[in-house]
Amino acid sequence: MINLTNLNGVSFALNPNLIETIESIPETKITLTTGKYFLVAEERQDIIQKIIHYNRQIYQNAIKLTD
Repeated sequence: MINLTNLNGVSFALNPNLIETIESIPETKITLTTGKYFLVAEERQDIIQKIIHYNRQIYQNAIKLTD
């Protein structure tokens, strides 16, 4: 899960595997594969970095389990 912030300042965790698109409109709009969307305070590039970090943690742990 990645931690994000709604425009009203409330933090929430989102499963990045459900993200279909990330748009800057000028807010950042995250649309999920379900059709639901969130407007968040974080910039698109920051969200991408969070997703990369999340995936590295997940796959690093998976590789350790197979060694």
